[in-house]
Amino acid sequence: MTNKHWLTFILLAVCLFTACKQSTVYFHYEETPESGWEKNDLLTFDTDKLANDATYEEEVALRINGKYPFMQLTLIVEQTVYPAEHMMTDTLDCDLIDERGNAKGEGISQYQYLFPLKTIQLHQGDSLHLSVHHNMKREILPGVTSVGVKLSKKE
Repeated sequence: MTNKHWLTFILLAVCLFTACKQSTVYFHYEETPESGWEKNDLLTFDTDKLANDATYEEEVALRINGKYPFMQLTLIVEQTVYPAEHMMTDTLDCDLIDERGNAKGEGISQYQYLFPLKTIQLHQGDSLHLSVHHNMKREILPGVTSVGVKLSKKE
C-alpha cells in the first residue's frame, strides 16, 4: 500500500471510532390502510422492558407514496413511560416535499423519512407505550403507507 492509501485508511478508521454511536433497541413500523389513514386511527407501539439505565433518542419513521397530497404532515405522538405512568404528548411537524415538488425523503416511488422526536432518560425495567395519529384538516389522509418508531440508546 502506498502512503496515500495508508493515510486514507487511518483517517477512515479514526472517523468510524470517534463518531457518535447509537444502538437501536426498538424499531417497528405499523401499516396504514390502503384507502387512507383516518384522523382518529391510532397507530400504537410498545417496547419491551429496557435492560439498562441510559439516555435514549426517539425518532418517528414515515413512508409515503406519490398519492400524498401535501408538503407537510403534522403528527401527534402520545407516550407513557411504565411503570411510573409518566405521560407526554408531542407535536411533530414533518417537512416532506420541497418548494419544487421534490420529496425530501429517500426512495423513488415510495419515500422514507426519519424525524427526531426527543431525547429521554429511561431506567432499567422501563417500557414505553406510544401512539401516533395525524393532525391534518383532511379526515382521511391518502399516501401515508406506514409509520414507525425508533428508540436508540445514545452511547
